[in-house]
Amino acid sequence: MFAESPIKRRKSTRIYVGNVPIGDGAPIAVQSMTNTLTTDVAATVAQIKRIQAVGGEIVRVSVPTMDAAEAFKLIKKQVDIPLIADIHFDYRIALKVAEYGVDCLRINPGNIGSMDRVKSVVDCARDKGIPIRIGVNGGSLEKDLQEKYGEPTPAALVESAMRHVDILDKLNFNQFKVSVKASDVFLAVGAYRELAKRIDQPLHLGITEAGGLRAGSVKSSVGLGMLLAEGIGDTIRISLAADPVEEIKVGFDILKSLRIRSRGINFIACPSCSRQEFDVISTVNALEQRLEDLLTPMDVSIIGCVVNGPGEAEVSDIGLTGARNMSGYYVDGQRQKERLANDDLVEQLEKRIRAKAAQIDEKNQINVKVLS
Repeated sequence: MFAESPIKRRKSTRIYVGNVPIGDGAPIAVQSMTNTLTTDVAATVAQIKRIQAVGGEIVRVSVPTMDAAEAFKLIKKQVDIPLIADIHFDYRIALKVAEYGVDCLRINPGNIGSMDRVKSVVDCARDKGIPIRIGVNGGSLEKDLQEKYGEPTPAALVESAMRHVDILDKLNFNQFKVSVKASDVFLAVGAYRELAKRIDQPLHLGITEAGGLRAGSVKSSVGLGMLLAEGIGDTIRISLAADPVEEIKVGFDILKSLRIRSRGINFIACPSCSRQEFDVISTVNALEQRLEDLLTPMDVSIIGCVVNGPGEAEVSDIGLTGARNMSGYYVDGQRQKERLANDDLVEQLEKRIRAKAAQIDEKNQINVKVLS
């Protein structure tokens, strides 16, 4: 019962990272970055596949050396998700990974030397249909901008970004996206707001170096939530000092909360109180873990008593309303004659949720066939 988002998206041009469309109204892509040694091919491939398994749509891989570029060649052959090569300063690495089939280059044109070097990378990207991502970071601004502004400011980040944009414009290359990340929420938000007024290219959102799983998720949710609610942003990465898999989960949760994208189960659950007739918290936590593999958009309400339970259940695909010993069970907002025993809720609900997901998937496939 996923409701359409009221957010009006900022208009932007369209690029493709591999087969993933970015900008011009395309679904906001959720991406992450590996934190393995790229030269450890087996570990990097395994992590990329875990990221993809939870819904990651693009993965960035750091390629700091030529050895890493050779490893990237082997990695690319073993995965089927678009890969971005993260490169700093050395234009030769960019040319090498382009030869090996990279789907996007994260490289700032102004940081790779002479215009001849920049042109060689841009010409290669143009010939091979590879987009570029310009990535400005509040922690690594150019020295002259640090001196001009005294400290990182939104204007400083935007001026830095526009230097790189101007280079690509002069080379008549428009297949790029831009990020202006900072670890401070207001600094990042201010920079993105200003940049959104200046260019038409897609924007990649992120609060960089946001922190650990809990604090980083909160900072990212606040910062990206502010921008996304204003229609700004075409792809996102949640930068956490945690397993990259968690970045994907948090990213989709942010989009889900704003009704921008629906992927997997949206659990509606009460924080519980003394009115609860079963252990709501352990039930929800167990179901979240067991059902991580489900991609079907669904609303599932798990409420411990009859105060708010019926109201939430009536607008959910599946709902549970706590009652003594046997709880009320709803499907598509309708109360069922069947009641579920409180001492075995996790097993019973998992079975019913999976069955409902299969039913929804089958219906969607039938609708697609009819439309086609």
